[in-house]
Amino acid sequence: MEKKYLFEVCANSVESCLAAQAGGANRVELCAGIPEGGTTPPYGDISLAREMLTSTRLHVIIRPRGGDFLYSPLEQRIMLKDIENARKLGADGVVFGCLTPEGDVDLPLMEQLMQVSDGMSVTFHRAFDVCRNPLKALEDIIALGCHRILTSGQQPTAEQGIPLLKELQEKAGGRITLLAGCGVNEGNIARIARETGIQEFHFSAREEVASGMHYRNEAVSMGGTVHISEYARPVTTAQRVARTIQALTAL
Repeated sequence: MEKKYLFEVCANSVESCLAAQAGGANRVELCAGIPEGGTTPPYGDISLAREMLTSTRLHVIIRPRGGDFLYSPLEQRIMLKDIENARKLGADGVVFGCLTPEGDVDLPLMEQLMQVSDGMSVTFHRAFDVCRNPLKALEDIIALGCHRILTSGQQPTAEQGIPLLKELQEKAGGRITLLAGCGVNEGNIARIARETGIQEFHFSAREEVASGMHYRNEAVSMGGTVHISEYARPVTTAQRVARTIQALTAL
């Protein structure tokens, strides 16, 4: 039987969402704060992405800050409000993950978030990749009723995480979807699929786009001591999305 693959693009803007759709992605995960691993996007981005995406599903990351996944009571309230906002704006799904100080899945908090997410698709994100015991976490997340886990197999990239991804896919036994992500591209997606049996993939397919600014003062950084390129920006391109999909589906 022919395998059915699904492709999710990590989109850092409405522009990237539209490129993902044009390239044939089934779904986007809309994020802000990409250098921090993704944070909750602004109202305007969610609203306009929902308005303009016609054939691609919209999932929204719910992450109030970068850093770890141990959230204060105030941050938890923000997450609940952000899920409500995503629902009101018509998001198809939400993406979040919470851990205890000991590195386990925070079941009480996750249960609260799952309740307000009822009716939407839920992905437990790469908080999974820094949990203490991935096999226990897998069972906890299944019991919570999440629909999928985004993971690189607890390695810097999904390609490096192939051994654990394969084990997780086998242990899941169809009870939850494994979404392989981080470093997935047109050069390795076929290998990851072949060696793990995973059928959903998460990638960014971005390229650097130069700023249109003619005058530049590169001595000043808007991030203070944190230096990123302020005269170029990474944007998903439809061509890279299509190439990545074709690298797997053309086999």
